[in-house]
Amino acid sequence: MTQTVLVRAGNLGLLLGLPDAGMPEIIAFGPGVDEKAGAFWPVVERSSRINGMDEAVPSAVLLPTGGLGRFGWPALSGHRGGRDFILHFTGWNTHTTHGETVLLAQDTIAEVDLRITLRGSESGVLSMSTALTNRGKTPYQLDRMMAGSFLVPAGEAQLTHFTGMWGREFQLRETTLGAGLWMQESRRGRTSHDRFPYLFVKASGAQTGFHLGWSGNHLIAIDTLDDGRRLVHLGELFEPGEMILESGETYESPVAHAGPDSDAFHAFLRTDVLDWPGGKMRPRPVTLNTWEGNYFDHRPSALMAQADAAKALGIERFVLDDGWFGRRDDDTTSLGDWLIDRRKYPDGLKPLVDHVTGLGMEFGIWFEPEMINPVSDLYRAHPDWVLQVEGRPLLTSRNQLVLDLTRPDVSDYLFAAIADVLSTLSVSYIKWDMNRDLTHAGGMDGRARIAAQTRAVLALMERVRKAFPAVEVESCASGGGRIDFGVLRHTHRVWTSDCTDAFERLEIQRGASLFLPPEILGAHIAASPNHQTHRRLTLSFRALVALAYHLGVELNPLELSDEERAELGGWIALHKRLRPLLHAPGAAFRLEPLDGRHVWGAADQDRILVFVLQGSQMVSEQPSPLVLPVDADDDRLWHITAIHPANPDFIRISEGQKKLVSGAVPFTRAALAKAGLPLPMLRPESGLLLEIEPVKRG
Repeated sequence: MTQTVLVRAGNLGLLLGLPDAGMPEIIAFGPGVDEKAGAFWPVVERSSRINGMDEAVPSAVLLPTGGLGRFGWPALSGHRGGRDFILHFTGWNTHTTHGETVLLAQDTIAEVDLRITLRGSESGVLSMSTALTNRGKTPYQLDRMMAGSFLVPAGEAQLTHFTGMWGREFQLRETTLGAGLWMQESRRGRTSHDRFPYLFVKASGAQTGFHLGWSGNHLIAIDTLDDGRRLVHLGELFEPGEMILESGETYESPVAHAGPDSDAFHAFLRTDVLDWPGGKMRPRPVTLNTWEGNYFDHRPSALMAQADAAKALGIERFVLDDGWFGRRDDDTTSLGDWLIDRRKYPDGLKPLVDHVTGLGMEFGIWFEPEMINPVSDLYRAHPDWVLQVEGRPLLTSRNQLVLDLTRPDVSDYLFAAIADVLSTLSVSYIKWDMNRDLTHAGGMDGRARIAAQTRAVLALMERVRKAFPAVEVESCASGGGRIDFGVLRHTHRVWTSDCTDAFERLEIQRGASLFLPPEILGAHIAASPNHQTHRRLTLSFRALVALAYHLGVELNPLELSDEERAELGGWIALHKRLRPLLHAPGAAFRLEPLDGRHVWGAADQDRILVFVLQGSQMVSEQPSPLVLPVDADDDRLWHITAIHPANPDFIRISEGQKKLVSGAVPFTRAALAKAGLPLPMLRPESGLLLEIEPVKRG
């Protein structure tokens, strides 16, 4: 071994040993790792007992390959017409530029070059990506190439990962990792609703989170090594024959990320991923989205009246959803025909846009650029523009086919259609939707297209953003089907789920919050009964569930009673007042649910906000004291200064608890962090928000 390389990300360190031949060995990875961790490594070679091999074969390496004595799961494999299936890289060298450490090596026999790029952020997230270049004269078929490999300790390990479906995204699951191989594959052509590329692994008391910032097919593998440690591999999943590199071509992977906790991922997303117009996030505008209040019923006079009512409520952004183009009266027609429907809008959209912006609100609009209905002018003119495989059934999903964005003529058409709207109307926001998984995703040449399609979609997003840098974009994919750090490099908000039922949102938002900060998670106050579940919930419960996130309204405000409008306006005003703290970097916290009680909030040195939502009925006779993760090093006395709603739906409350919630009982932050607040029991499907501040002296 010739040298060691250290990459730091906050307190997280990755120490590598570069061999004369083979893959970089992971000497140590975790909190506090520095150069001293491998002081002896260059002179000590581990013995190997794998099947009697006479030479030591390190197993804890970046991007392990197979064929030369390592029998674990290969993270990199390929061949050249059935030959050169063994990869063995030599000549490792390294250079650091712009905060990135780049490792370079060659396999002169297989005639491929390898590049591994490592970047450490101040937030504590370490990122890794890979690239392979074909230097041979004939094509090289890449079967698998992970973006990153990360090491976790030996011993019993607990895996936290996600499952779900449409309307039930981000459902957390706990799995004990055994010996052997754990694997997750997603073949839906988007981040997916059921197999998100996010997970946490806890082993030997150390926890690490992992994420693949990629919006297409993905693969995650956790492989147990010969010494009991595990390698976590994350990368793109290829269809058969999908990644064939011609001479001189390079495959570049997505980026894999590793970090210690939610706070690190939140900070990383804020500082290293999101690209805000003007370079800085402004207060997140309270949004009215027209979908559930109108569906395809577009009448300009009614929409203008809704905008008037929205303005009176304190709403700051009006988003016109599906139904404004083509002859779009339902979801069976007109996708791809991005011309304003003159039946509904005889004077075009300008009168509505001018009315909304004249009220001082922003105007947003819905697009679904990647999809096309067979019943559309575009499909009749260009049936060859859809992803398809000759001789195979042309399957629709949600009455849709998928446009082949890898074709420049298709991408140019879509950019021109979007640009025509953005350049002629005062639009400051796009809700970018994608409402189906990819099936039979092939091109006219018969080869798989999912990898290229994903890159083409992101390239189109980037093109739109560069042409209209002041326009914000929301990533929606029938709800939360495309939420990852890759798409978030081009977008600013995610639609967390199509399910707006506040009861269901408790778990959905809890799961999403593990990797995503509250200010980008779209959370809307919807009508009751709910449009998806028909569940009836109080307005206070619906508002409290949404209030800490990027708040919106998903209903027709004209259908509210005067009492409901007054209450909703009050919740919106409260959100605006508390928004600076709710969305402040490093302020958010969240507790594990206990006995149906969900708790989250935000805190700084001068104020603590606590949301307490009771979902299902408690089993216990009374709730346990509420212990908060706040800094206890504060000698001041604190008390509850406000409670929302003013009269929470308590099942029972003692005289002492009445004094506590009224602010008459002072306490220290140490008491909050150690003993906890003895709050009363709430009825199921109810909640409260506490404002806690220091007691004013004098």
